[in-house]
Amino acid sequence: MIPYEDFWSMDKKYAVVGASRDRKKFGNLVYRMAKERGFTVWPVNPNAGEVEGDPCYSSLKDLPQPVDGVVLVVPPEVSRKVAEECLNLGVKNLWFQPGSASEEVLVWCREKGLNTYSRRCALLYLKPIKFPHSLHAWILKLFGKY
Repeated sequence: MIPYEDFWSMDKKYAVVGASRDRKKFGNLVYRMAKERGFTVWPVNPNAGEVEGDPCYSSLKDLPQPVDGVVLVVPPEVSRKVAEECLNLGVKNLWFQPGSASEEVLVWCREKGLNTYSRRCALLYLKPIKFPHSLHAWILKLFGKY
């Protein structure tokens, strides 16, 4: 597994599964913040035709290009299906936003050789980090848990 801080890289492509049209939801925030920072990122949500004015894809297999990493912002009962799709497409790096994965799914992913990132918000590592995530990152660093 690559370190949390190395998940985001400008030379990689990403998808946010569970991207939302609602700007108050984390699926929208993660997508929007990655896009604002210049990352190549696509929204994935079978129930949204567009997110932030961009076409939204029904599944990872519908994306215009392969991705290196996927951020999951979906309920735990959906995350296994997404993880299976990642495995089938050769996507190795999966970031489960808090609340998106059960321990069973995380174990399954590791058994299949997938890199899992969980229990931390992806925005803590999406640089430049903005408030309030910058405060959270500072506290984690202060206690040696970043």
